[in-house]
Amino acid sequence: MRVEIVDVGPRDGLQNEDRAFTPEVRAELCDRIAACGVPRVEAASFVNPKRVPQMSGAEEVMEHLDRRPGTVYAGLVLNEKGYERAVQAGVDEVRYAFPVTETFAAKNQNTTVADATALAARLVERARLDGVRVSVTLSVAFGDPFEGRVVRDLVLRIAEKVTESQPDEIVLADTIGVGVPSQVRELVAGVMEHGVTVGCHFHDTRHTGIANAVAAVESGATVLDASVGGTGGCPFAPRATGNISTEDLVYTLHGMGHETGIDLEALIGVAEWLSKRLEKELPGRVYRAGNFG
Repeated sequence: MRVEIVDVGPRDGLQNEDRAFTPEVRAELCDRIAACGVPRVEAASFVNPKRVPQMSGAEEVMEHLDRRPGTVYAGLVLNEKGYERAVQAGVDEVRYAFPVTETFAAKNQNTTVADATALAARLVERARLDGVRVSVTLSVAFGDPFEGRVVRDLVLRIAEKVTESQPDEIVLADTIGVGVPSQVRELVAGVMEHGVTVGCHFHDTRHTGIANAVAAVESGATVLDASVGGTGGCPFAPRATGNISTEDLVYTLHGMGHETGIDLEALIGVAEWLSKRLEKELPGRVYRAGNFG
């Protein structure tokens, strides 16, 4: 089985770092990741730079990319203005994200779940007219830092509504890293019933990220987000640490017989490069331990 990896390191991986990179360096990170055979790279976040200064200069990141044929370069958006910026900047894919809980929707995006769900339909329609891929991410689908556990049926109801507009995929995001494999199986299976491609986005806050990724694939998810070196975190979610490491995920999937098209040794080199740039050891394990076999 082929699993499509989306490396979100240049966006989610860097947005919570104390050190802010220039757009040129962030574009170089995208180039290095793409050169490893990663099929999709989340290159930039088209959000208010005052709220997330690490993501300022999104348009400049896109301008400095050395685009690799066959690689999809995506941009995260949280609202219609962000969508328009992303399309104008030349993204291949728009990734619209919104929370499934009212508290996080208000704090993170100054919106309501109903309004955010309605916006998903409008953005999917616009993306079809603009000729770009579009995915919809349901944030805090496994737990909310303010409201606690999120009921499965709530997530599935929202997912069903979103699928009516037929996005290219729906991504279930464990934004604060509280999910466990049994939850993953239930949610992935439930969303798949609506005939949409299902992806998952896991954080390794409580060291369940890789186990959750395996459960997702075994349940039918074919797209997984990950971040080179295991960097990342949400600036608006307390104690939300890094994403699952792309190298750790690729090592696991390859060992299980899945195909990704990614050169793991080259990817380890990118994690080592990023570690030097950030001047610290990254959370990922495979880049430190090395490949095996």
